[in-house]
Amino acid sequence: MSQFLAKVPRGWLILACIGLIALNMRGPFVAVAPVVDSLQQDLGFSPVELGLLTGIPVLCFSLASPLASLAGRRLGAEVAVMLTLLGVLAGVVVRSSGGGVSVMVGTVIIGVAITIGNIAVPLIIRRDFAPRRQATAMGVYTAALNVGSFLTSVATAPLAELVGWRLALAASALLALAAILFWVPTVGARKAFVPLAVPAPPASSTGRVAGVRWLTVGLTLGFAGQAFSYYGVTAWLPSFLSDELAMGTADAGAGSSLFQIFAIVGGLGVPLLARFASTTAVAVTLSALWLTVPVGLLLAPSWWWMWSSLGGVAQGGGITVIFIAIIKFAQSQAAAGKMSAVVQGVGYCFAALAPTAIGFVHSVTGGWTVPLFVILGSVLAFCVCTTLSVRWVARQR
Repeated sequence: MSQFLAKVPRGWLILACIGLIALNMRGPFVAVAPVVDSLQQDLGFSPVELGLLTGIPVLCFSLASPLASLAGRRLGAEVAVMLTLLGVLAGVVVRSSGGGVSVMVGTVIIGVAITIGNIAVPLIIRRDFAPRRQATAMGVYTAALNVGSFLTSVATAPLAELVGWRLALAASALLALAAILFWVPTVGARKAFVPLAVPAPPASSTGRVAGVRWLTVGLTLGFAGQAFSYYGVTAWLPSFLSDELAMGTADAGAGSSLFQIFAIVGGLGVPLLARFASTTAVAVTLSALWLTVPVGLLLAPSWWWMWSSLGGVAQGGGITVIFIAIIKFAQSQAAAGKMSAVVQGVGYCFAALAPTAIGFVHSVTGGWTVPLFVILGSVLAFCVCTTLSVRWVARQR
């Protein structure tokens, strides 16, 4: 295998590794949803505990972001990625090996491991790709995140019927093993396992520091709007389709999958669009697509398939644009890691609240109009803050 890899250009190898790594960074916790009934039956989980299984990783994305940023700075990006992959592997094994406590502990391990990867992978893209190729690499990363989610959600339930829920959840370990087998020979065993601290950022002028702070605030608010909208729509779109359009449970679930599938188009489409238009124009376009979800469902719910598809493109492209802005503006790897940790830490805090907040508003109002207005507000936060932030970045370059 080493001889084969030696003949492949390093850029292509890193890009392939990024895709394989990203497949592991959403799928392992998405896999729980298709087998919740089996978990409840075999382990006696309550609805609250079942909710925690999908909520814990998102909370980890928020609470463990400072730790993840520290790991990237003290250990280096290569070792941080190895921690991600080994952590996912260990967490998947622990989650599938015992009772309720093991399931919870394994889920926490997975959440913390993925949080480290959330910070480390964009740093690798910033360091190892030329500026003109960074957007493409980030698009591949974002698309692969959604591919992993989609494949896992589709395959877990049929696999569980054949081999049981434990082995079905453990199957995610195969993706982690594949990524490890490619990552170690690509970067070298020494870099993959021996810590190498990231140099501290150079001293900046007062104006530059102030600019970094304002940009961090803007991107944080934009990411929070994006994350809240994404997790709110993901959690409640099937219920909306069932209540408003009388769709069956299976049809509503399948219909809402359009929102996930078209994120792949968004992740890959943003770098292509950016070749012909400014980053600001890309952000405005994504904002318009995102707005079709709450506005479309309010005014023309029967066209849900169109709003889900357009919104899917927007949510896949939105996170890509935000990360591109971070890696293009940051002066150093350490600065990029710190900014990314703040943006994701705060943003995912809002994401963790979204399903509960939307559900609470729905239960209080007894309908979907007010919840959709809440989502509209979070989408507007993404639109305004992200557009202004990427426009400011473009002016500084």
